[in-house]
Amino acid sequence: MQKTRKTIRALAAISLLLLLLSNHLTAGDEPAFRIGNIVAEQGSIVSGDLEVPSGPDGTTTIPLTIVHGTKSGPVLAVCAGIHGSEYAPVMALQRFRSEIDPAHLSGVVIIVQVANLPSFLGRAIYYSPVDRKNPNSTFPGKLDGTMTERISYVLTNQVVERADYLVDIHAGEANESLVPYVAYGADAVDPAVAQKSEQMAIAFGFPIVKKLSGRPKDPAASASLSNTGVTRGKPTIGIESGQLGERDGESVSRIDRGIWSLLRHLQMVPGAPSPSQHPLYVEQDVAIRSSVDGIFYPQVEAGTLVNADAPLGYVTDFFGHRISEIRAPFHGIVLYLLATPPVSKNEILVSIAHPVVPATEPPSPPH
Repeated sequence: MQKTRKTIRALAAISLLLLLLSNHLTAGDEPAFRIGNIVAEQGSIVSGDLEVPSGPDGTTTIPLTIVHGTKSGPVLAVCAGIHGSEYAPVMALQRFRSEIDPAHLSGVVIIVQVANLPSFLGRAIYYSPVDRKNPNSTFPGKLDGTMTERISYVLTNQVVERADYLVDIHAGEANESLVPYVAYGADAVDPAVAQKSEQMAIAFGFPIVKKLSGRPKDPAASASLSNTGVTRGKPTIGIESGQLGERDGESVSRIDRGIWSLLRHLQMVPGAPSPSQHPLYVEQDVAIRSSVDGIFYPQVEAGTLVNADAPLGYVTDFFGHRISEIRAPFHGIVLYLLATPPVSKNEILVSIAHPVVPATEPPSPPH
């Protein structure tokens, strides 16, 4: 009996080792690419539900597609639906899935169609309806954590760790007006990661490029999905396109065009990329929060360039009396703002960023 138990444990250990090894093979190593129970042979597109371990607060899955090209190449992961009411990215990835042909692809594209189903189905803003956590504060996640932490754990270990490049796609939530922009970690520990990320950002073709700084450097406390990629040495960009819970055609098309341009930049599909020629760089964005509960009246629009001390908006009490005013702390551009009337104390009203001089020519293909 004792020998039988030892044999079973040994076989289980061998099986686990083989699974881990197969999960870490690159696109050109084997004819099949596997994530969880989703397996795509070369030249195929396979979709399925990536399981999230169950816990006391229930279980969920992550709808995921693997596009496995006929030629070897890098692994690009594109992810939508981290937050519940950011709809344009989800629609864009559905469109992209219908367009891509593995016969013309070198490498693998991992498409996370909806990263956070509980929030998406619950039409939730910022926080999961299950555990009231913001996913972009829970990475790299916990296997034995709450629902949001377990989702983050699966995304970290099954998607980020498998990718060579990562695109984290967002939009303004259902209460936010937003100007489209692409962001990258300018202060990555590895300068090569920062440089490649910047090249990806320009290749995506958006007119505004945001230089991120001051984010956590510890891979065990990375907080957001995009920073999880950076802290693990993966060139990564974050995308913002869409607003107010809409799925307008241009916000969707803008993302779709950007993914195709990035694929060409990475030499994963034929053709030349369509980079942004003269992007406006911004940095050191400041989120201005409300000091009171009330009703917000914005006086600017997303994308507006404002001077220092310019009025940005005001808050009234519920009888219409002005009780708070906000002004621009410096000359900058409004990236996003609260566009629905209710406001709670400490809620972000406006995010404004410093414009900086463009520093980079259109990117050359990676080597």
